[in-house]
Amino acid sequence: MRPPHIHTALPGPKAQALLARDVGVTTPSLPRDYPFVMAKGRGVEVWDVDGNRFLDFAAGIAVCSTGHAHPAVVQAIKEAADEFLHISSDYWHERLTRLAEKINALDPMREPVMVFPCQSGTETVEAALKLARYVTGRPRFIGFLGGFHGRTMGSLAFTASKYTQQAGFFPTMPGVTHVPYPNLYRPLFAGPDQGRAVLDYIENILFQSNVPASDVAAILAEPIQGEGGYLVPPDGFLQGLRELCDRHGILLIFDEVQSGIGRTGKMFASQHWGVSPDIMTLAKGLGSGMPIGLMVARRRHMEKWKRGAHGNTFGGNPLCCAAALATLELVEREYAANAASVGEYFIHALRQLQQRFECVGDVRGKGLMIGMELISDRASRKPAKELCARVLTRAYHNGLLLLSCGQSTVRFIPPLMITRAHVDEAMGLTEAALREALAEG
Repeated sequence: MRPPHIHTALPGPKAQALLARDVGVTTPSLPRDYPFVMAKGRGVEVWDVDGNRFLDFAAGIAVCSTGHAHPAVVQAIKEAADEFLHISSDYWHERLTRLAEKINALDPMREPVMVFPCQSGTETVEAALKLARYVTGRPRFIGFLGGFHGRTMGSLAFTASKYTQQAGFFPTMPGVTHVPYPNLYRPLFAGPDQGRAVLDYIENILFQSNVPASDVAAILAEPIQGEGGYLVPPDGFLQGLRELCDRHGILLIFDEVQSGIGRTGKMFASQHWGVSPDIMTLAKGLGSGMPIGLMVARRRHMEKWKRGAHGNTFGGNPLCCAAALATLELVEREYAANAASVGEYFIHALRQLQQRFECVGDVRGKGLMIGMELISDRASRKPAKELCARVLTRAYHNGLLLLSCGQSTVRFIPPLMITRAHVDEAMGLTEAALREALAEG
């Protein structure tokens, strides 16, 4: 294991000075877990302003898909910047058209698609909701408890991973009904098939007693639930959602903002189950750090929009499109496959850790979208929230950047270009953090 190269107590003096400058001028609403102040990043390695080296297994919340400052992505941005920095969506430019053509070539829906360009994930969700209402003429939606889809008022109406995201903002967009997401580790319904139980609840309880199916424009789901705890649905669930939507004329929206662009070992997570949505949202890893999102929809739906029905000033920025094109080439050529193989190795290593620590209740995920759920004891499976917070802090002090999700799940979302050697180093740092956090408790 390579040393973390931390040579000053964290945060160091330069970091402390910047934190002092920042406290009075930047919003306190940002959910920062520990005082990391970044100066430079290359690949999976990052350095703070005091020169300390860290492994970044958070990747800017799954954004830096090709690693920090990948040379091909940086070069593509430089070439675009030399030509022009912006042209509004009132006009055309070649890179946006080429990006839309590339998405079609990836065939996410097994039929022609069209794209609407945005700057962020929440904007792609807003666009998807507007399109669904416009196309169907229906007013209502179904979302899932534990889901995260953004923080603007439409997407926030679906976000249900933490109550703090909703507190103080009611009412959001009306017409959203939430149902449980199937959780194999913490089942809410009787019976072994949690996916079928959720589908039966929608069909036989919700549609019969509270929400007319004919009023529902769309069901919005994450193929693998992110902020809710990195929950992988049981086989058959997404297929069942597709069939349910088809029976009732409901559009199916997959939010692949976090799970897409090679993160799970396939270009899109829904491809693990062979299910195609009507609308898909993409962002985060699409631009390797540049702010870009795409709402992708079947052409037969998108072409129903009339001129001016929806627009965007900065969507399709040429620099961001250049980054996205370079990113997709890298992911398609090598990094999706790397995420699959290294992810399998990583999950196996974490499950070995689980055998040594009673507090590791579950390890789950696909590719390099992996969650390690911490518990107080295995009998009750009570979430170990305080322990999870301490693990993140101790990992930071040891030279490893991590994030959490769900109630007490440590998530591992490193750049897709990592090697087994990086996993080995991260595992050593994770185990040390776990031991230290347990000792502190």
